[in-house]
This record gives sequence, C-alpha cells and structure tokens, in this order.
Amino acid sequence: MKNLCILFLISFLISCQEQSSNPDIALIQKAQLIHAKTLTLDTHDDINVKNFTDSLNYSMDTDTQVNLPKMERGGLDVAWFIVYTGQGELNAEGYEKAAANAQAKFEAIHRLVDQYEPNKIGLAHSRASLDSLRKIGKRAAMIGVENAYPLGENLSEVKRYYDLGARYMSLAHNGHNQFSDSNTGEFDGSTKHNGISELGKRVIDSMNYYGIMVDLSHPSKESIRQTIAHSKAPVIASHSSARALSDHPRNLDDEQLEWIKEKGGVVQTVALALFVNKEKHEKYKAAWEALEDKTDTLALEALKKKTPPVDISDFVDHIDYIKNKIGIDHVGISSDFDGGGGVEGWKDASETFNVTLELVKRGYTKEEIAKIWSGNLLRVLDEVEAVAAQLQAN
Repeated sequence: MKNLCILFLISFLISCQEQSSNPDIALIQKAQLIHAKTLTLDTHDDINVKNFTDSLNYSMDTDTQVNLPKMERGGLDVAWFIVYTGQGELNAEGYEKAAANAQAKFEAIHRLVDQYEPNKIGLAHSRASLDSLRKIGKRAAMIGVENAYPLGENLSEVKRYYDLGARYMSLAHNGHNQFSDSNTGEFDGSTKHNGISELGKRVIDSMNYYGIMVDLSHPSKESIRQTIAHSKAPVIASHSSARALSDHPRNLDDEQLEWIKEKGGVVQTVALALFVNKEKHEKYKAAWEALEDKTDTLALEALKKKTPPVDISDFVDHIDYIKNKIGIDHVGISSDFDGGGGVEGWKDASETFNVTLELVKRGYTKEEIAKIWSGNLLRVLDEVEAVAAQLQAN
C-alpha cells in the first residue's frame, strides 16, 4: 500500500512538472475535463437508410462520419439525425414519393434506438428525456426534418411527425416548394411566393402548436424574415454560418443574425468547408484535384502545408463572429456530417473533442462552452415547448 502511495506521488509530481514545462498539456487536460462534463450536441447529421439494417447499422464503426463508436471516441452525446428529402415536383405523385422517403428515415432512426443498440442510445424528445438518458449512461438521438415538402398539403402530418420524434423542421430545402421560397433562388433570381405561402404560414402555426422548432437554414432571406415575423415561438438555424466570413446564400448575413437574436433564437454554426471559408476551400479543392496520385500520403501532406484546407480554427472563427455580433446566448454547433460537412480537425464524430479544445484555447469559459454545445439550443427547445403548452391550453 505504501509503495502504491509513493508511486502515485511520483506520478503526480511528474505530471505537475510536465504541466509547468509544457502549458499545452495543462490546457488539453482542462479541455478534457470540460468536454467530459458538457452535454455535447450536434444539430445536423444526415443519414442513409442503407446504414440502418440488421447487418449494417450505427452500432458498428461504419464508413459514415457519425455512428455510435465514433460518438463514443469523440465524446459526442447527442446527434440530431435528419429526415431529409430532396425537392421534387409539386403534385400528388411528388408528395407521395417524398412522404415514403421521409417515413423510411423516421423508421430507420427508430430501429437504431429500439432494435440495434437500445442499451447505448435512446430517442430524446425534450431536455428532460435527454437528462434521463444521460443519467443512465446512454447517448441520445434526436430528429430534425430537412424540408417540409413531404407533408404535401396535409397539415395533419405535422402532428404525426411530432409524434414520431421530430423537434425541428425547415419549410424548404434547395428549391422553392409549396410552403416557402429557397435560398437557391438567389442564384437565378427566382421566387415562387416572394417569401412564404399562406400554406407555409399554416405549417408554422401547426409547428408552434405542437412544439416543433422552425428551422431557417435553407429558405430565402425574405422567407426567413416572414417566418420570424409569423412564428409565435423562437426559431433556429440548424446548420448555417456567418455570411460576413464566407459569402454563400446558405449563410446568414448580419441583418438575419439580428432578426434571430430579436426572436430569441440560435444559430448552429456549421462545419461545412464551403460555408466556413469559401475562398480557402476552393483553393484547396483545386490543388487536390490537380494532385496526380491522391493516395500518396506524403504528397497530400505537402499539399496541405502549401495550400491548407479549411480547418477547425476557421470553423470556430464563425462561433467567435456570431458571439460577438449577437451574443453568447445565440450561437451553437452543427457539423452536417454525412451531408457534406467536416473540416480538418473535425472530420467525423470521433474528433468532436477538438472543437472543445479550440474553444478552450480561445479563452471560452466552461459555462460559455456549455451554452454553445447544447445550452442555447435546449433553451430554445424549452421555450418552443412552453409556447406550445400555452397554445394548447387556450
């Protein structure tokens, strides 16, 4: 016993000496402690139903950017899996096909939590259910709907989506639909509704009534303005960054950031290279495409030194910018993994700790980091639920 105490003391003294001679070690240890105690939540992870079968699913280390083993290695607690449907024709046939696609993705997520790995992950619907899962050592899946197009013109589907676990939904994706104009109209100067349609307003009313957060990440600027004005509850941008740092229609300009702040919402900064630093990404992409042997590790490392890719520091620049522009209470984190997302340093869920480390390097406190990782988003979810309860009571 005495020898063990001596060994522990020696180990402790060596650790203290290392920390004093290498402050990076102390900083990493500080970040590790904060990361372990913080509820980490990524609001946008795309899925493919082929990875939700008995023989291939997220209980395994699939070739996807997100799965349970990668979440465990990176310390990612909550993944919002996305029921995404691409934009199709605005007719009965298009709606029927889209509805089937959405249903297949809802069912895939339910299979993960009910059949494939119920001992490690559960479906969360609220902050309370997240807390319950965390207390018993489980990770959490939550559900977002990217594109309301599969609803067709049947607004009773909003309640069904809520019952299936949907807790946010965007009115549109890439392309104008029956509810809203898309940001893609900026490329060709097109609109369909000059914002949102009357049907779109009714969908927002239903989302407010049942407690589904309204997501602003894909609609047009005018649609976003009208949506914020019409919604009775705070809103989110589930995966968007700052347009001032990367000029892309999917990012939010300063005026839009202020609108979201005034509504009490949150912007979930997205780690998609094109949206993080458009010019840097395009330079790296051109250099990579010109590389003759893309399997040559040494050549690839040399390329990265000469023409660096968008990295985690560039990503956190957006967190800094949004925090400085509209406040620490209105910024969060998303990856868009398996949907085009990922930057050097946060290429998949196994590298999630690196985001916390970069925030610690920049002087963010543990309280601020907790807000950015999950606190702000869950505050909005709480407030949306409170609005729903009030509307239902009335």
